[in-house]
Amino acid sequence: MSYFIDRRPNARNKSAVNRQRFLQRYRSHIKRAVEESVNRRSITDMERGEKVSIPAKDISEPSFQHGPGGRRTVVSPGNKEFAEGDRLRRPSGGGGGGSGEGQASDQGEGVDEFVFTLSREEFLDFVFDGLELPHLERKQLRVLEETRPVRAGISKEGVPARINIVRSMREAQARRIGMKAPLKRALREACEALALEERKDPVLRNPARIDELKLEIERLEKRIASIPFLDTYDLRYNHLTHQPMPSNQAVMFCIMDVSGSMTQAHKDIGKRFFLLLYLFLERNYEKVELVFVRHHTVAKEVDEEEFFYSRETGGTIVSSALTLVNSIIEARYAPEEWNLYVAQASDGDNWDDDSSTCLELLDESLMPKLQYFTYVEITPHAHQALWEAYDTVKAAYPERFAMQQIVQAEDIYPVFRELFRQRAQS
Repeated sequence: MSYFIDRRPNARNKSAVNRQRFLQRYRSHIKRAVEESVNRRSITDMERGEKVSIPAKDISEPSFQHGPGGRRTVVSPGNKEFAEGDRLRRPSGGGGGGSGEGQASDQGEGVDEFVFTLSREEFLDFVFDGLELPHLERKQLRVLEETRPVRAGISKEGVPARINIVRSMREAQARRIGMKAPLKRALREACEALALEERKDPVLRNPARIDELKLEIERLEKRIASIPFLDTYDLRYNHLTHQPMPSNQAVMFCIMDVSGSMTQAHKDIGKRFFLLLYLFLERNYEKVELVFVRHHTVAKEVDEEEFFYSRETGGTIVSSALTLVNSIIEARYAPEEWNLYVAQASDGDNWDDDSSTCLELLDESLMPKLQYFTYVEITPHAHQALWEAYDTVKAAYPERFAMQQIVQAEDIYPVFRELFRQRAQS
């Protein structure tokens, strides 16, 4: 008896196939609800699921039914008031009563919206739908940490799970043919000799020779029958070897201004932007490293905890951060081996003549090495010298440099989608 075991990762009383079909069908409704949810909740609360409601009228299924015309003599089950042939008075006001949607009533129930819950993975699928790291290129691999098992021929030794049935049966068939060949040849010769001896005249026939040939034929038939159908020697196994898995290496530099001009509200928006960015990278790219750089007058590479939660004040020299990023690239991330991305958040304030230095650093040192540079300016005011300098860089590198302005927390998600939206490949 054969047993089929369904090991698909479906929860109890749920069908993954039907659920994906449902999500695809009502994608526009769900996507709109997810975008509204992103604007309501904090970015640090992005990793949980979400309850999504769809108006009941939008999920109604088309159905065939009798139209209002013609004569009908139907008596519905459970009817105790009318009999066949009775004539019913047409309802006053034209048309029958509706389902009561959108109208108040002192009895009965209204029609609720259809509500279902998105899992964490499904919610993040809609949050990051259509986003990508632009210009991700295949680089020379420096360190091959991941491997995958690949077929590397056939082996005589292995575990039962890797047995190659076709090759094993082929080897068994070849062995049986090879072992039976001399025995069948001897059996055929013995049978011919016995037939020849039995055709002789009874006077010349040798009974001892006939008995000897019969015993030989019986012995050969037993030997042929004793050859096993499948022997341990016949077993062949799929041989696997661990082959390095090609992958793209990418590093994202997160730069944030923590000077005195950055208020706590500005820093909070910057933190939310980088938290969303971090979640996006962690979800979509396994081979992405993050480097956190904070700066005021002096830049410093910090860990994630210090980047998001430590407090510092002082003036602003943006070039210090760009110089540090350039030195880190030269020391640890060779451009021919890594895809390099930079994301910067600032209020646009900078030291008097430092913006020209930033322009020079970007144009001569950083942009030739980077795949993409994104800059978000967190301010409701007019742009300052840093924006003007970066605008010059954007004109020189329109495909690899992007900049947006964030005024309030509600702008984070739309700006993030604009910065990392999928772009047509040139």
